[in-house]
Amino acid sequence: MSLDDLDTIDHCILEILQKEGRLSNQELAERVALSPAPCLRRVRALEKAGVIRRYAALLDPRKVGLGMMSFITVKLEKQGKMPAEAFAKAVRTWPEVVSCYSMTGETDYFLRIFVEDLDHYTRFLMDRLLKQVGVVDVKSNIVLEAIKDTTALPLDQVAPERRR
Repeated sequence: MSLDDLDTIDHCILEILQKEGRLSNQELAERVALSPAPCLRRVRALEKAGVIRRYAALLDPRKVGLGMMSFITVKLEKQGKMPAEAFAKAVRTWPEVVSCYSMTGETDYFLRIFVEDLDHYTRFLMDRLLKQVGVVDVKSNIVLEAIKDTTALPLDQVAPERRR
Protein backbone atom coordinates (compact mmCIF):
# COMPACT_ATOMS: atom_id res chain seq x y z
CA MET A 1 0.00 0.00 0.00
CA SER A 2 1.42 3.34 -1.05
CA LEU A 3 0.38 6.92 -0.45
CA ASP A 4 -1.52 6.83 -3.76
CA ASP A 5 -3.57 3.88 -2.50
CA LEU A 6 -4.94 5.83 0.47
CA ASP A 7 -8.26 7.50 -0.22
CA THR A 8 -10.19 10.13 1.73
CA ILE A 9 -11.81 7.53 4.00
CA ASP A 10 -8.42 5.95 4.82
CA HIS A 11 -7.05 9.38 5.72
CA CYS A 12 -10.06 10.05 7.90
CA ILE A 13 -9.64 6.68 9.66
CA LEU A 14 -5.95 7.45 10.27
CA GLU A 15 -6.64 10.95 11.61
CA ILE A 16 -9.24 9.64 14.04
CA LEU A 17 -7.15 6.67 15.22
CA GLN A 18 -4.12 8.92 15.83
CA LYS A 19 -6.17 10.92 18.32
CA GLU A 20 -8.51 8.23 19.64
CA GLY A 21 -6.85 4.84 19.23
CA ARG A 22 -9.25 3.09 21.62
CA LEU A 23 -12.39 3.77 19.62
CA SER A 24 -14.41 0.65 18.94
CA ASN A 25 -14.75 -0.38 15.32
CA GLN A 26 -18.46 0.50 15.56
CA GLU A 27 -17.67 4.06 16.71
CA LEU A 28 -14.97 4.47 14.07
CA ALA A 29 -17.28 3.20 11.34
CA GLU A 30 -19.96 5.71 12.35
CA ARG A 31 -17.46 8.58 12.33
CA VAL A 32 -16.26 7.77 8.79
CA ALA A 33 -19.74 6.90 7.48
CA LEU A 34 -19.09 3.23 6.78
CA SER A 35 -20.68 0.08 8.07
CA PRO A 36 -18.54 -1.85 10.58
CA ALA A 37 -17.34 -4.67 8.30
CA PRO A 38 -15.82 -2.47 5.54
CA CYS A 39 -14.34 -0.18 8.20
CA LEU A 40 -12.64 -3.10 9.92
CA ARG A 41 -11.33 -4.38 6.58
CA ARG A 42 -9.78 -0.98 5.89
CA VAL A 43 -8.18 -0.80 9.36
CA ARG A 44 -6.78 -4.34 8.99
CA ALA A 45 -5.39 -3.45 5.54
CA LEU A 46 -3.72 -0.34 6.98
CA GLU A 47 -2.22 -2.46 9.76
CA LYS A 48 -1.05 -5.19 7.37
CA ALA A 49 0.56 -2.60 5.06
CA GLY A 50 2.45 -1.11 8.01
CA VAL A 51 0.74 2.27 7.72
CA ILE A 52 -0.51 1.68 11.27
CA ARG A 53 2.62 0.42 13.05
CA ARG A 54 1.19 -0.21 16.51
CA TYR A 55 -1.18 1.00 19.19
CA ALA A 56 -0.04 2.45 22.51
CA ALA A 57 -1.23 4.24 25.61
CA LEU A 58 0.40 7.66 26.03
CA LEU A 59 1.33 8.24 29.66
CA ASP A 60 1.74 11.48 31.57
CA PRO A 61 5.45 11.38 32.54
CA ARG A 62 4.98 13.44 35.70
CA LYS A 63 2.18 11.21 36.96
CA VAL A 64 4.44 8.15 36.71
CA GLY A 65 7.38 9.86 38.45
CA LEU A 66 9.37 11.06 35.44
CA GLY A 67 9.19 14.81 35.98
CA MET A 68 12.22 15.85 33.95
CA MET A 69 12.67 15.68 30.18
CA SER A 70 15.86 16.58 28.38
CA PHE A 71 17.10 16.70 24.81
CA ILE A 72 20.73 15.72 24.40
CA THR A 73 22.99 15.99 21.37
CA VAL A 74 25.92 13.60 21.14
CA LYS A 75 29.01 13.76 18.99
CA LEU A 76 31.14 10.65 18.47
CA GLU A 77 34.74 10.29 17.44
CA LYS A 78 35.11 9.67 13.72
CA GLN A 79 36.93 6.34 13.54
CA GLY A 80 34.94 4.03 11.31
CA LYS A 81 31.63 2.41 12.15
CA MET A 82 32.58 0.93 15.53
CA PRO A 83 31.73 3.88 17.80
CA ALA A 84 28.40 4.41 16.05
CA GLU A 85 27.42 0.74 16.22
CA ALA A 86 28.45 0.46 19.87
CA PHE A 87 26.62 3.67 20.73
CA ALA A 88 23.40 2.57 18.99
CA LYS A 89 23.54 -0.79 20.76
CA ALA A 90 24.05 0.84 24.16
CA VAL A 91 21.28 3.42 23.65
CA ARG A 92 18.76 0.65 22.96
CA THR A 93 19.40 -0.68 26.50
CA TRP A 94 19.00 2.65 28.33
CA PRO A 95 15.40 2.96 29.57
CA GLU A 96 15.72 6.72 30.08
CA VAL A 97 16.11 7.22 26.32
CA VAL A 98 12.67 7.26 24.69
CA SER A 99 13.91 8.34 21.27
CA CYS A 100 17.28 8.51 19.57
CA TYR A 101 17.96 9.78 16.08
CA SER A 102 21.08 9.63 13.92
CA MET A 103 21.57 13.16 12.56
CA THR A 104 23.25 15.08 9.78
CA GLY A 105 25.21 18.22 10.59
CA GLU A 106 27.45 18.96 13.55
CA THR A 107 25.93 16.42 15.91
CA ASP A 108 25.74 12.66 15.40
CA TYR A 109 22.80 11.75 17.64
CA PHE A 110 19.80 13.49 19.15
CA LEU A 111 18.28 11.88 22.25
CA ARG A 112 15.10 12.59 24.20
CA ILE A 113 15.20 11.28 27.74
CA PHE A 114 12.90 11.16 30.74
CA VAL A 115 14.24 10.96 34.29
CA GLU A 116 12.86 11.43 37.79
CA ASP A 117 14.90 14.48 38.77
CA LEU A 118 18.28 16.20 38.52
CA ASP A 119 20.01 13.45 40.55
CA HIS A 120 18.73 10.78 38.16
CA TYR A 121 19.75 12.96 35.21
CA THR A 122 23.26 13.37 36.62
CA ARG A 123 23.61 9.60 37.14
CA PHE A 124 22.44 8.93 33.58
CA LEU A 125 24.87 11.48 32.16
CA MET A 126 27.89 10.51 34.24
CA ASP A 127 27.43 6.75 34.55
CA ARG A 128 26.06 5.89 31.14
CA LEU A 129 26.32 8.51 28.43
CA LEU A 130 29.73 10.02 29.19
CA LYS A 131 31.25 6.59 29.87
CA GLN A 132 30.20 5.28 26.47
CA VAL A 133 33.23 4.60 24.28
CA GLY A 134 33.53 7.06 21.41
CA VAL A 135 31.52 9.92 22.94
CA VAL A 136 33.51 13.15 22.51
CA ASP A 137 30.88 15.84 23.09
CA VAL A 138 27.48 16.07 24.78
CA LYS A 139 25.16 19.06 24.96
CA SER A 140 22.01 18.98 27.08
CA ASN A 141 18.83 21.00 27.06
CA ILE A 142 16.43 20.52 29.96
CA VAL A 143 12.78 21.09 29.07
CA LEU A 144 11.07 23.78 31.14
CA GLU A 145 7.62 23.52 29.54
CA ALA A 146 6.09 21.54 26.67
CA ILE A 147 4.40 24.02 24.34
CA LYS A 148 3.26 21.40 21.81
CA ASP A 149 3.60 17.65 22.19
CA THR A 150 1.73 15.40 19.81
CA THR A 151 2.17 12.00 18.25
CA ALA A 152 -0.28 12.70 15.40
CA LEU A 153 1.25 13.08 11.95
CA PRO A 154 -0.01 16.03 9.82
CA LEU A 155 -1.93 13.97 7.27
CA ASP A 156 -3.68 16.99 5.78
CA GLN A 157 -0.32 17.95 4.24
CA VAL A 158 -0.21 14.77 2.15
CA ALA A 159 -3.88 14.54 1.20
CA PRO A 160 -4.86 17.52 -0.94
CA GLU A 161 -8.50 16.44 -1.13
CA ARG A 162 -8.71 16.66 2.68
CA ARG A 163 -7.54 20.29 2.90
CA ARG A 164 -10.16 22.79 3.88
